[in-house]
Amino acid sequence: MKHWQAITIFTIGAGLFGFTPVFVKLNFAANFTLSQLIVSQMILATAILWMLAFLKRIKFTVTNKQTLSLMLAGTFNGITGIFYYTSMQHVPASIAIILLFQFVWVGVLYEWILDKRKPTIPTIISVVLTLIGVFFAANVMTGGISKLPMIGIMFGLLSAFSYAAFILVSGRVATQIDPLLRALLMITGSLILVFIIFRPTFLFTDSIFQSYWLYGLGGALFGAVLPPLCFSISAPHLSSSLATILGSIELPVAIIAASVILSETVTWVQWIGIVLIIFAISFNEIRLLVINRIGDKQKST
Repeated sequence: MKHWQAITIFTIGAGLFGFTPVFVKLNFAANFTLSQLIVSQMILATAILWMLAFLKRIKFTVTNKQTLSLMLAGTFNGITGIFYYTSMQHVPASIAIILLFQFVWVGVLYEWILDKRKPTIPTIISVVLTLIGVFFAANVMTGGISKLPMIGIMFGLLSAFSYAAFILVSGRVATQIDPLLRALLMITGSLILVFIIFRPTFLFTDSIFQSYWLYGLGGALFGAVLPPLCFSISAPHLSSSLATILGSIELPVAIIAASVILSETVTWVQWIGIVLIIFAISFNEIRLLVINRIGDKQKST
């Protein structure tokens, strides 16, 4: 695969993920519950991935320990969905996605606590810029965030902590296994967790033609199926630094989708904060890319 093709596919995957909040908000606007949305999404995502695994004829050459580890890692993804969607029940999607993106500095905190890896000066600068960006993006200066329910803000921040945990764990568990098989086992773990938490008895009483299945399908495709597939195809051909930069496209896509499709108001001050958050995410990675490029040129001469 050519480099530009890998960049294009990865960017498309990140952009698609940004449309997930639209389906969540439409579900709530139609007066369906969190349980109906997230259960239908997980069922459909699991079914689609199992179907793709069957069509690809994947060999399940995984040990019981690896299977259990991946399914447990997937529970963090399920928890993130619950926290993130609950946040969107109470605050605008544009605010919920900004709160979710705090996983950037939360991940640094996890590495510091668990791996005893102290953050470098550039990393600290990225974290500070992220927090300043949040200050603007959340409309703190105009008092906008103070008018929002605290429960929505709390669950948004919890989604950042659980998502950072998902990234940390999934990046260390059975990484040598086929990406589709890893995604399949992790989403299956998420489904089991969701079933335990919600006990979806409505599946046996509601009609299969309820609209929340349509919103669940949108959330499944844009959140749990298409982006991971795009990432698994393109990520092996990209550096982790470049992948991180490209992945930040999710934030502006989600904000634009919330503004255009959901008619949420996004002020110019918030846009300044959003741009600052994206720059903060990219700052350290761009610095490393420049350093490596200079090093390569020096070696070649």
